Amino acid sequence: MAKTKYYVVWEGRKPGIYTSWAECEAQVKGFPGAKFKSFATEGEAKAAFSGKEIVTGKKQERHASNQENEEVIWDSISVDVGSRGNPGIVEYKGVDTKTGEVLFAHEEIPVGTNNMGEFLAIVHGLRYLQERNSNKPIYSDSQTAMKWVQQKKAKSTLVQNEETAYIWSLVKEAEQWLHEHTYENQILKWRTEKWGEIKADYGRKS
Repeated sequence: MAKTKYYVVWEGRKPGIYTSWAECEAQVKGFPGAKFKSFATEGEAKAAFSGKEIVTGKKQERHASNQENEEVIWDSISVDVGSRGNPGIVEYKGVDTKTGEVLFAHEEIPVGTNNMGEFLAIVHGLRYLQERNSNKPIYSDSQTAMKWVQQKKAKSTLVQNEETAYIWSLVKEAEQWLHEHTYENQILKWRTEKWGEIKADYGRKS
């Protein structure tokens, strides 16, 4: 018999603690800025929820300001893109946030954009973690790519032609995966202004 998991929703349609993924998903799917996490015991879930309780009105506004004090979740993976030109050559990788160990990487793609690469990196990270039954969060420094993942659609304006066919094929495959799978992993914004460059950074900024 499968063990019961407890799902804490801090930011969603109705914040609270839920005992099934279906109930949790109903609160967070398609909700902008949703924050949620699963816990093994009810006690852990209650402690986590009470520590970051989200309700309506002023309390919710106070929580938003408290986010400025949040710390890095080191038990996570971080993804980033390396590019030469935009559009231009694109590659990406995912690393262990704590150690910097490269967990996966994609070879150079001849023509693409930064945001498309970031989108592919996040989805690759989700697939990587799901294959390992891991609920670790993923950090990205691209708000645009995070939004595309949430919408399950990469809304790039990159022209589709023979040169860009490869990256568009990868994007379509990633979109299909998002439509066919659910995941519990949080996708979090890396706070570069507070924490410095994301751990997967290629160090190519001018």
